[in-house]
Amino acid sequence: MTEPLRIPLFEKAVLFARTLRQAGIPVAPSQAADFARALRWIDLSHRSHVLYAARATLVTRREDLGLFERLFDRFWGVAPSRAAVPQKAPPAHRTAGGERRRPALASFLARRSSARDAEVEEIDRSGTASDLEVLMHKDFAQMEQSELEAVRRLIGSLELSAAERVTRRRVPVTHGDRLDPRRLLRLAARHGGLVAKPPRARRKVKPRPLVVVADISGSMERYSRMALLFLHALTRRLTETETFVFGTRLTRITEGIRLRDVEHALDVVAEEVYDWAGGTRIGPSLASFNRRWASRLLRRGAVVLILSDGCERGETSTLRRELRAIRDHCHRLIWLNPRLGHPEYEPLAAGVAEAIPLVDDFLPIHNVQSLGQLAEHLSSIPRRRSARRSSPR
Repeated sequence: MTEPLRIPLFEKAVLFARTLRQAGIPVAPSQAADFARALRWIDLSHRSHVLYAARATLVTRREDLGLFERLFDRFWGVAPSRAAVPQKAPPAHRTAGGERRRPALASFLARRSSARDAEVEEIDRSGTASDLEVLMHKDFAQMEQSELEAVRRLIGSLELSAAERVTRRRVPVTHGDRLDPRRLLRLAARHGGLVAKPPRARRKVKPRPLVVVADISGSMERYSRMALLFLHALTRRLTETETFVFGTRLTRITEGIRLRDVEHALDVVAEEVYDWAGGTRIGPSLASFNRRWASRLLRRGAVVLILSDGCERGETSTLRRELRAIRDHCHRLIWLNPRLGHPEYEPLAAGVAEAIPLVDDFLPIHNVQSLGQLAEHLSSIPRRRSARRSSPR
């Protein structure tokens, strides 16, 4: 260590974490706090001790190790200027035949909107409380590329829990609603027919399956990148989740979006889907879902989320028929519309006009706050399904 620690440990750790974020390495505020606490328990005169503490708390991806070590040498050796911090270049994705492959979908969509903009030096303020509060309420369509990493961390920190269902199977408990006859007979045989406290049982509670069908057509292009990040967090946290996307046709992306690394997951999804930012055929896409997947996925009382702005280009009668079929076989049907969060929004699109009378909930999904409200709504869905409407509202 060529330079002693002349500033408080916490400030030094936060400054180093900010340097890593500027270079493209994802570092959460909680990781910086863990690193600051680790510095208090090691010998600061040994460079290797500080290096291992920083690597254990701040680096989560193997591909970032090389860049991390170079930044560590510059920061803890001779303090670099802001301009001297290298920016992490996007990896060159190549297939086995040497052909260049398109980068991660989130980065691709972000660059499309800013490829012609002049380069401007930006200071990362995403870790401050005030800026995080602004990002919570900022519309996804208005976000810049520099804000994507902070929003991704916010989405990853959401408390996600699924709705619950009561099964026919019973489990032993201390205070249940019924006797457990099998355990009662075993105890009676073991104790000569005398049982001081009869065992009780209750119905087992399990999480409900979740089915998400997301629109990735041209009218949803500004929201697609955040929708995919949310679907990744949702599928990773709730194991009973099936994920589909559609533009002009339906594509199942459950296995790809479930991968642990979000960039790799988006790369896999980008290779599977061929109708990004194209036309919209909501009715035929839902008909494909009902024909191929509904009987398998909806039989256990699933909660269905349809994420779309409702700009249907086909026959609305098809959409109405398929929505009614899904509603009759699922526990709850929720339509998520990113444009619903705008104060001047009116449900004039043909698809929305058909959907509103048939869905159980019509909710916005345009910023991080709306995602948090959706997470709370999913966890508060009643276990028992109320009587469905026989006619549209």
